[in-house]
Amino acid sequence: MTPGIAPLLFFDSGVGGLSILAPTLSLLPNAPVVYVADSAFYPYGTKTEAEIAARVPALLGRLVERYRPRLAVIACNTASTIALSVIRAALDIPVVGTVPAVKPAALGSKSRVIGVLGTQATVRQPYVDRLAQEFGADCTVLRHGSSELVDLAEAKLRGEPLDPDIASRALAGLLEQEGGDRMDIVVLACTHFPLVEAELAAASPRPLTFMHGGDGIARRIAYLTQGQTWPDHPVEGTAVFTRLGPDIQALAPALAAFNLTEIKGL
Repeated sequence: MTPGIAPLLFFDSGVGGLSILAPTLSLLPNAPVVYVADSAFYPYGTKTEAEIAARVPALLGRLVERYRPRLAVIACNTASTIALSVIRAALDIPVVGTVPAVKPAALGSKSRVIGVLGTQATVRQPYVDRLAQEFGADCTVLRHGSSELVDLAEAKLRGEPLDPDIASRALAGLLEQEGGDRMDIVVLACTHFPLVEAELAAASPRPLTFMHGGDGIARRIAYLTQGQTWPDHPVEGTAVFTRLGPDIQALAPALAAFNLTEIKGL
């Protein structure tokens, strides 16, 4: 980390936020980054709303106090749909959240049937209801929650052999619903899921378009930091985990690809 230059703070339960970090570094290649994974409480998608609402704002407060970032990115759909407003009220820096890309999916769908593939916690949120009503009122919006797919993304970044049936089961949760035979676009409503988009595409029985909000979120981060001072060259970033173990150390090669060369505990 470059002394005296405030970093960007990315936060997720695991490695899913890397799907937001990647396009951000494409726009801001010299940005110092602290990437935080709440591995002690992973996965968020199977937790209750009350558990997420109690834990995440308090943890973000500690992180902001410690790392003094210029901006925080809640690179997790579950945490964003449950706790984003509370987090923004608690912090005195800009906070960028991640929300399911229902709007672009509704704009792009020819069949007017779209799928929302996320965690169980995300797909049941009233926030998703509001997005569907506001942007896809003339669409059939199918939803399915998969915790297996979150684990698949983590396993992929650890370099482990992958079970293709996991991606097949996740897609079947949408395709086998009424109207699923006409679905043409699937919203990847968990930041982990773009990391296994290739596996989902390979598992699909027919061509589907997969959409997520990574590029738009990166543009938002760039907009909110325009005119600010950055280092004059790329700098090594830090990956912080709330629980360390062999499984976390196994992520080191994947994290290094995102210039996250230091792994430490909180």
